[in-house]
Amino acid sequence: MFVHVETRRRPRWHWATLLVVTVCVMCFVGLALTPATQRVSLLLEWGTVPANIFDPHEALLPQLTDPALLRLFTALFIHVTWLHLLSNLLFLAIFGLPGERALGSLRFLLLFVVGGIVANLIGALSLTGVRLPIIGCSGAVSAVVGTYVALFPRARLGLVLPLGLYLEFVRVPAFLLIGLWVLLQLLFSYAGPSYGAYVWWAHIGGFLFGVVFALFSRDAIARRLRG
Repeated sequence: MFVHVETRRRPRWHWATLLVVTVCVMCFVGLALTPATQRVSLLLEWGTVPANIFDPHEALLPQLTDPALLRLFTALFIHVTWLHLLSNLLFLAIFGLPGERALGSLRFLLLFVVGGIVANLIGALSLTGVRLPIIGCSGAVSAVVGTYVALFPRARLGLVLPLGLYLEFVRVPAFLLIGLWVLLQLLFSYAGPSYGAYVWWAHIGGFLFGVVFALFSRDAIARRLRG
């Protein structure tokens, strides 16, 4: 006989990762259905173009109040190639789903958005004067990866891999997946679109932001996991 015992902890619905994936896919489809000339205009309008938001000859602090900095946020959801989109969303799912369960949906969404904005800001500062748009959520995903690794450095993540005619569930060390993430970003830097600015400093900045976020949130996350 099996007896169902009620637990004091209610199951929570985790919605943040699904929301981010949905918005990214909708933006990608919308851009794909847009004529090529108009698509370039949209990228320049909503992507983070360093030359449009930072003037190296002006003081930095007054420029940080410029409304154009909103593009640091909107650029996170813009992808123009399926490879760029899928690589970001794949690792967002791998690290984001378990990360969201640990952090909670609101804290996870805050990590993704603020981490992505900080990453794009660092990228824009490192490319001052460049007129190519910085697009995609790679910096935000790097922040998610940094937080997860800082919280669970010895974690093994479950993956479903196609092995012949069968699907096999395996557990892979998180650091191995991070190496794969870096490799994909390297490949994309050489095979990616010529109209997008690719910047390593955005990824590094996002990852470091994620580590700092984990350190400051560690106690709150521990309390949440205890129940």
